[in-house]
Amino acid sequence: MNFKITCTAVFFSITALVQAQTQQEVVDALVKEASENSQLEELAYELLEGIGPRLVGTPQMQQAHSWAVDKFESWGISAKNEQWGQWKGWERGITHIDMVYPRVETISGTQLAWNPSTSKKGVTAELVILPTVANSAAFENWLPSVKGKIVMVSMKQTTGRPEANWKEYATEESFEKMKKDKAEAERKWRENMENTGYDRRTIVEALEKAGAVGIVQSYWSEGFGANKIFSAYTKEIPMVDVSLEDYGMLYRMVEHDAKPKLRIVAESKDLGMVPTFNTIATIKGTEKPEEYIILSAHFDSWDGGTGATDNGTGTITMMEAARILKKIYPNPKRTIIVGLWGSEEQGLNGSRAYVEDHPEIVSNIQAVFNQDNGTGRVVNLSGQGFLNAYDYLGSWLHAVPEDVSKHIETHFPGTPARGGSDYASFVAAGAPAFSLSSLSWAYWNYTWHTNLDTYDKIVFDDIQNNVILTVILTYMASEDPDRTSRVKSVLPIDKRTGEPGVWPTPRQPERNGGAN
Repeated sequence: MNFKITCTAVFFSITALVQAQTQQEVVDALVKEASENSQLEELAYELLEGIGPRLVGTPQMQQAHSWAVDKFESWGISAKNEQWGQWKGWERGITHIDMVYPRVETISGTQLAWNPSTSKKGVTAELVILPTVANSAAFENWLPSVKGKIVMVSMKQTTGRPEANWKEYATEESFEKMKKDKAEAERKWRENMENTGYDRRTIVEALEKAGAVGIVQSYWSEGFGANKIFSAYTKEIPMVDVSLEDYGMLYRMVEHDAKPKLRIVAESKDLGMVPTFNTIATIKGTEKPEEYIILSAHFDSWDGGTGATDNGTGTITMMEAARILKKIYPNPKRTIIVGLWGSEEQGLNGSRAYVEDHPEIVSNIQAVFNQDNGTGRVVNLSGQGFLNAYDYLGSWLHAVPEDVSKHIETHFPGTPARGGSDYASFVAAGAPAFSLSSLSWAYWNYTWHTNLDTYDKIVFDDIQNNVILTVILTYMASEDPDRTSRVKSVLPIDKRTGEPGVWPTPRQPERNGGAN
């Protein structure tokens, strides 16, 4: 036996064992800190209720950026707000909507984002609904009649109960009839809208130009009490969203010629163009500081609720992960960056700007981990079309505790994202970026962009699960002796075109939002 070879083998075996023990000790410490000293509830309160919703261009968005920098620095993490553009500045004021005839009743609703302000007295006028027309000429003939009126521009829903509620309680015959009636009503509404010559946005512009003094919509989210709250399409007059229940009542009153009148007070402040930012926090690497792992979440939200699950949960996941990593793993081999992006909701603008402005970072990314789609535990991880993603993601996942990893279904190599959330900005640039995609918890119907997206919808046990996953993936990616592969898989045939799939390409951000 060769004594020298034997000793060498023993040395490397012992070294591997020590490294494995050290790695397991770090993983255990990360899990212990996440489990026993969680800051998630306090972070959620400070961000969602202390500050509130984070619509791009609002003072609350700027307040949130400043808060995040202060919070990172209190943990010993260097942070800054990096300007990437400007946006139309706006601040929400009081909204009050009342039916004042034929009786007095307060209506549940709110002004839409960037809504032009009314006076403190508001506007009071009779409600009218869109007519059924055969063609655009007939609609143009009707259009002058809206002068001095408030116009209802949404479809009257056939039911205020979600489909799941019907399925649970209705007879099979009644359930099928409801679905048929609903589909037919929607078909007729779409057909009539086409006949007007407008769509749901341009018709509002036409109504305002014709002299309407207010616009009322109801964008139901197919859940009890949930409406989507987006932006106003008007330039001078108020545009509000009203609950399904009140909207249906008002609509039927118009149909029955009760001539209901509405008073709308929708105060707001136009703040001109204001700077927009990404918050960037950095834990500098010690051995490979010019290679990067990015913890990614969009910071902005719509403002019907407080942006709790879209994307307060992703934000606090990445902030808490950074806190834990700095405490337990303060000297990472690679540089760890936390990117809290602005204006994701208007087209991934903050992350697209970062990709465009920092090619030196993007070209040296080890991995991006992004969380955006709600409060649930992570259940899906795709290789995003990177041919060899399994080799490194599979290895990193192996270190994640089984009570976390058991929930996760993986897809390799997967296909590249073309939008949806900020990881797509990095994927388009060829950087290995991955969505930590979570369990629904009725996200699409109840909290995504709705008035119900509030603190009380957060499931903190699931968020803690995601923090544990994030810190271990980040630790493993930092410690990995190898660079991640960027080799792209051959994409499948595009079913729409019949042509081979093409990798997405970077898109320019909107850096002057709302100027027009």
